Amino acid sequence: MFRIESVRDNNPEAGFGVERWIHVSQHNHPNVHATRMAEESYAFQLSGIKKPEIKKKIIDGIRKLGGNYIGGSVYQHTSTHVIVPQVLPSEKFLAACAAGKWVVTPQYVMDSVQNGSWLPEELYEVAISTSTTSTFYPVRQWRERVASGKLKGAFQGWQVLLMVQEPARRAMFTRLLKAGQAKVFYFSAPSVAPITHVLAKPITEDATSYDAPCYPVSHIVQHLFGKRYLDLNFNFSEDETERERSIGVVDFSVFEIELKERIIEQNYRPRLCYLELKSYHDSYPQSEATEADFSQIATMIECGLFVEALDSIKSALFPGLLPPAPYLVSLIEYAQQGNATSVFLRMFNQYLHRLLVTNPPWSASKFVKKYFSKVFQCPRCKSGLWPFLESAIRYCLLRDCTCHPLPGPALPTLLHFHRDLLAFILKLFKGELYAITTEVHLQREESENPRESAKGSLILGTFWTVWERSTLLSVAVKQLTQLLVEATLEEDSKGTGKEELIHVAGTLADLLSIVVEFWCQYNFKLNQPLVKKALNDFAEHFAASRTLPPILLAELVSKIISSRLKLALADSVFRRFCYENGSSVGDAPLCLKKIMQQYLPALDILSQSPHKARLSVRRHVMTDTGDGLENPSYEVNENCSEKGNVLKGLKRVNVAGETLLHRACKRNQVETVLHILALPDTDVNVKDHAGWTPLHEACNHGSTACVQALLRHRPAPVVDSQVGGVSPLYDAVLNGHMDIAKLLLEHEGSVILHQKHPSGETALDLVTDAAQREELFNCALTRDNAQRRKSTEVQNLPLLEAGSCLLLHLLISYQQEKELIEFDQSEAGDHSLSQRMLRALQMHSFQTVTSAWKDQQAVRLLEDAMTVMEVGRGDYDGLIPTPIRECKGKNTQFLMEKLAVLKSKGQQLVLQLKKS
Repeated sequence: MFRIESVRDNNPEAGFGVERWIHVSQHNHPNVHATRMAEESYAFQLSGIKKPEIKKKIIDGIRKLGGNYIGGSVYQHTSTHVIVPQVLPSEKFLAACAAGKWVVTPQYVMDSVQNGSWLPEELYEVAISTSTTSTFYPVRQWRERVASGKLKGAFQGWQVLLMVQEPARRAMFTRLLKAGQAKVFYFSAPSVAPITHVLAKPITEDATSYDAPCYPVSHIVQHLFGKRYLDLNFNFSEDETERERSIGVVDFSVFEIELKERIIEQNYRPRLCYLELKSYHDSYPQSEATEADFSQIATMIECGLFVEALDSIKSALFPGLLPPAPYLVSLIEYAQQGNATSVFLRMFNQYLHRLLVTNPPWSASKFVKKYFSKVFQCPRCKSGLWPFLESAIRYCLLRDCTCHPLPGPALPTLLHFHRDLLAFILKLFKGELYAITTEVHLQREESENPRESAKGSLILGTFWTVWERSTLLSVAVKQLTQLLVEATLEEDSKGTGKEELIHVAGTLADLLSIVVEFWCQYNFKLNQPLVKKALNDFAEHFAASRTLPPILLAELVSKIISSRLKLALADSVFRRFCYENGSSVGDAPLCLKKIMQQYLPALDILSQSPHKARLSVRRHVMTDTGDGLENPSYEVNENCSEKGNVLKGLKRVNVAGETLLHRACKRNQVETVLHILALPDTDVNVKDHAGWTPLHEACNHGSTACVQALLRHRPAPVVDSQVGGVSPLYDAVLNGHMDIAKLLLEHEGSVILHQKHPSGETALDLVTDAAQREELFNCALTRDNAQRRKSTEVQNLPLLEAGSCLLLHLLISYQQEKELIEFDQSEAGDHSLSQRMLRALQMHSFQTVTSAWKDQQAVRLLEDAMTVMEVGRGDYDGLIPTPIRECKGKNTQFLMEKLAVLKSKGQQLVLQLKKS
């Protein structure tokens, strides 16, 4: 083995001006090193002792006891002890640590002289007292490992390519690495030596081009002291050498590594772990009652003796002993026909729960899983669990469209039975989720695959076909989501039986949470990006539903028990609210800063949004909102041929570049316009080849109803756009459409009155009638006054309450999912990650700490913590208007209380940062 070394390794003044390939130096051979250690059992070096009289006293004491004092300004491998007054950022201290030498305080020599012989060193090892009960010995771990023979040095096994430009510094780092038994090469690695580390100062593109990981030279300090390296608190005085100063550069990559580990732990924690399932049996031995006779049960069922058949089945309930599936199917069919008594239905429900406790399918063999799938399906069509579950849900919602007709009108006892069936299946699915979250993720370090443990699970078989398992939006999941929306709508509209509908809606919300969580856990370990994208797609699909009014949609999101699903839904629905009401929030990844900087100000826009009825494809109903826009009602049949024509011609343009929206506005086809505007991602400002927008065309052709529809769309069209100096207002007045001109002024205000044509004329200059001019001016003035009143009161409390509800749950879910760093010293301790990062942020900026980080999740986690401190400083106080802060709405008040708690936490962090 060859390496490059300096000709004069012990002289720092000589530097590295002459370098050549030589064999490994004899004085660095481990056997020679051991011989010298035996000959000089007490060989001392001093570091950091500035006063000459103290230094002389120590040296005299060493020689008096027969020890050897080694002078010089650099570390010598022959030393056995290094004497320092305290922990120092010096070469001798760090090299002694790497070599496993004794590092003691001057008192060791003083007390040994007084004793007349060398004392045990343990009591004099240099230490850092971080609190009254905690003392950190920075050198001890390496000394003990070297003394036990486990290691020869702290850098054993390192093959280092050292890329340091300045010769004196290069020499110093070489001695440090060699003290820890590293092998060192300079600037280019020989082909015979596999490089394990590249240490560079500065880090250049060339340094990062090697296969080995590249670190700054401060990685030496980080490796020696690990998570505790900030506790050393290296401070440098003016008279320290530049060589020592370079050691004190902190390597913040350790924070990134620890934060990544924390994120991984957070991602793999058990989710929706239902404690009641812990009481279920863990093992399922075959029952001793193997001679159970079920032959009589078939006869009882044939004779209609269902109560007696149920009693016989109940008497043979043991782990591993299951009655034939057709018998239970017959009992379910009997129960569904409406002839069973309430006593039988109650007893049957109790039996099903006992069967689940005794033979839980998630912990049993594949036979038991198949058994449950055979039992719980429609007794007639036998097409699987989902049609059976869907029929039970629809019956509870008083729907007739079940897979097979059930007795109607809905009987109270049968309604209760189907609700019990839903609760039973919910518990069964809870058990399967419990199994995949506890058994797999508690053993995540092993090679166990969630897909293996979930094979044959009822959830997968119910909601995904084999071809759908790579997507969350399967047909059954979409249907379950739609049923949940219908249940929520029914819950809001029904007078009688509302408690039952609330119960059903809550059960469906829990069911959806469990199904989504199961799929995420099933795919998370192998494909995290897939899970993230699927959640976003599902949330967008959910938010695009226009069936529910905003407040019900927000309340539905609040019922979701999965924090990760609730986070995705709340984010997507809130952005949809903003989009529909003229506010834009960026597409950047969700973080706490985005919530504070963009989402909170959007509440003001929601609170001022005009009241309007929901637009849906089935029915468009618009009423007068008092803002000057008279709203006619339009009935559009959902199944009419025009709907199909709209979708077919939506993206077609003619030779002039006009879209279907342009053409409908020219012809005043308001139904078509409403259809197009109801579609997601419609561009209301699309231009033809000449630059005209649909609003221009509607104003030019006098399509008043279309102008109304366009102005009500969110985001609203651009009213002040001009083509050749012609604005929509100018176009309307020029063609004599004064009703449209009023609509534009009542929407936009006097600002568009000042727009001029290239001829120098304004739209108002075209009006010769004084009464008309005054009427138009008053319309603009009305809008201006409304704008000035805007900030003094909430105009749309329901929409504000819906937005506040979503933001409240968004903050709570985000905190649960991201586990924000709280820097809680009382809980975490002085040496926790949060406390060490707090001390780093006290001395360095956020950009300095994260400049070299590559993991964006770690950066965002630390940024969230900084945002909490910004909240504590009051940086975001001005983003919430006074009317919203003083609003009496329940959800808005809860949101303000949550923000107050967050601010209080931020104030504590700011105070703690000042004290650190």
